[in-house]
Amino acid sequence: MNMMPGTTVMKAPFDTDKLDRLMDEAGLDVLIATSRHNVQYLLGGYRFFFFDVMEAIGTSRYLPAFIYQKGHPENAAYIGNRMEGFERELGSIWTPVVKTASWGTIDAIGLAVEHVRKLGGNARRVGIEAGFMPSDAKDVLASLNSFELREAHFVLERLRAVKSPGEIELIRQASERVVDAMAATFRACAPGMTKHDIVEHLKREEHERDLVFEYCLIAAGTSHNRAPSSQRLEQGDVISLDSGGNYKGYIGDLSRMGVLGEPDNELCELLEQVETIQQAARRVIKPGALGGDIIAAGETAAKSSTHRKALDFTAHGIGLVSHEAPRLTATGPVPYAPYDADRALESGMVISVETALLHPARGYIKLEDTLIVCEKGWEAPGDGCRKWNSSHSTPATSDL
Repeated sequence: MNMMPGTTVMKAPFDTDKLDRLMDEAGLDVLIATSRHNVQYLLGGYRFFFFDVMEAIGTSRYLPAFIYQKGHPENAAYIGNRMEGFERELGSIWTPVVKTASWGTIDAIGLAVEHVRKLGGNARRVGIEAGFMPSDAKDVLASLNSFELREAHFVLERLRAVKSPGEIELIRQASERVVDAMAATFRACAPGMTKHDIVEHLKREEHERDLVFEYCLIAAGTSHNRAPSSQRLEQGDVISLDSGGNYKGYIGDLSRMGVLGEPDNELCELLEQVETIQQAARRVIKPGALGGDIIAAGETAAKSSTHRKALDFTAHGIGLVSHEAPRLTATGPVPYAPYDADRALESGMVISVETALLHPARGYIKLEDTLIVCEKGWEAPGDGCRKWNSSHSTPATSDL
C-alpha cells in the first residue's frame, strides 16, 4: 500500500518492525488502539492534558484512537478531540494523519472507520482493545460486514514488554520519588493520626515530587486491613505503605515499612525474613533467565521460612500498567496465563517483586521493589528505606 495522499513521513516513536511481526502473528491487518496508555505509548508519550483525570464530557466520553496499518507507518492516524487541534498546531502529534474533530465515542469511531476504509481492501482484519472500547463504538464496528474484529491487547502488551531507555528513566524517577515521599511520610507519623491522615500526607508528598497519586494501601497496628480508615495510630504500631505514584504515565509501585517508635528484635527478624525472600528472587534476575525462575526462587525461599504459612510472594511486569508483560505466573493476584514463565527475560523488562508477611500478632509486613533487567543483571531504583523507618512519638497536633 502506498502512502496516502497529503501525508508527511515522520519516524514512529516505537519499533514498527516489531509491531508488524506481532500483528502478522496475530493475523491483523489494521490496529485501532483506544486505551489511553497504549495511545500514549504509540504517540511517543503524548497524552491530552484536558482529559488526564476525567474522560466524561457532555453525553459521552473522550475516545482517543490510534490507527496503524501493518507495514505502513506512513498511513498511521490519530483521532482526537476537537480541542486537540491546539496540540496539533504545536506539533505534539507525530502521525501523518491527524483528525481532531470528535467530541464523543460515536463520532470518534466514525472518523476511525473512515480512515481504515481509505486504506483499501486488504485492511479487513481489525485489531481492537475490547476492554477499552465503549460498547456503542464497538457496536458501530461490529455492524460493518467489511471488518473482522479481533482482540489486540496481547499484541500491544508484547510491543511494550521491553522498555526503551527513555521509559526506563521515567520508571526510575517514579520509583525513587515514591520511596522519597514514603520516607517523608513516615517521619511525620505520630500517635493519634488516622490512616486517612497518613494517606493524605503521602498524597501531598507525592504531589510535591511531580507524581500523580494513584493509591495507597495502608495497614497499621496488628490489622491486616489495608484500606484508609479512621483507625488511629498508637505508640509501637507498625505502618505498611504500598503506593502507586504515576510519573508521566509510568508507575512507581513500591512498599515500605515504618514503626511508631523503635522496632524491637521480633520486628527486625520478621522484616529480615521478608527481605531474604526478596533477595532470593533478585539473584536470578538477568537477561536470558526464564521468567518462571523468579517465581520459583521466591517461593522456595518462602517455603524455607519459619513463617511460611503467613507469607505471600509474587512478581509481575510493570510499566504503563501495574500488571503487564512479562507475565510470570498464573497464581498471582491478577489472573492471566504465565506466557513468560518459560521464556527468557530481556534487558529492558521491568518487574515488580513483592513479599508480604501477615503476622497474627505484629501486623502486615511487606516489601515491594521494582527491578529493571539490565546487562549486568538488574537495577533497583528507589531501593532505599528497606529497613524499619522509625517515626517520632510526639502526639499529632490538630492540623495534621
